[in-house]
Amino acid sequence: MIRRSGMAALLVVLLVGSVAAQPASYADLATRPIKSLSDQQLADLRAGRGMGLALVAEVNGYPGPAHVLELADQLGLTADQRARVRAQQDAMRSEAAAIGARLISQEAELERLFTSSVVTEERLRAATMAIGQSQAALRLAHLRTHLATTSALKPEQIRLYAVLRGSAVAAPAPPHKH
Repeated sequence: MIRRSGMAALLVVLLVGSVAAQPASYADLATRPIKSLSDQQLADLRAGRGMGLALVAEVNGYPGPAHVLELADQLGLTADQRARVRAQQDAMRSEAAAIGARLISQEAELERLFTSSVVTEERLRAATMAIGQSQAALRLAHLRTHLATTSALKPEQIRLYAVLRGSAVAAPAPPHKH
């Protein structure tokens, strides 16, 4: 009996916690230009920021350019490495901002389909597939830059980066070229 009541109590805590995490209403979304994107998300997309899209690379030993440049002195980057990583970052941000602008436009079109009551299964499929392709392209741009940044560093710099960033992941093996 105690086990059942304990499980029931745990279930109530989990349910209450998940309900508490949900917004009380959608009223705060009414002022958003695109309801599915927050102001922060819009700003990040326009600026080409990472938004956690390359986290899988970061936590698995593939450093990103922004953090590498922040730690440049501690990592002992050469002037050539700094320039190379900065160029990679600039190119990625430019590409990501262009993709982000496209994604914002696609999300606005999806919203228009619903607000204008012209959404159909076919239009919905086309809109969401386009959004998915843009999201994939955006993530690829960020992840590809982690690969490029890693190739600009020496193995000992990658190991030190992992220590400085609090990652327990050792330096990755060099990428294989086919």
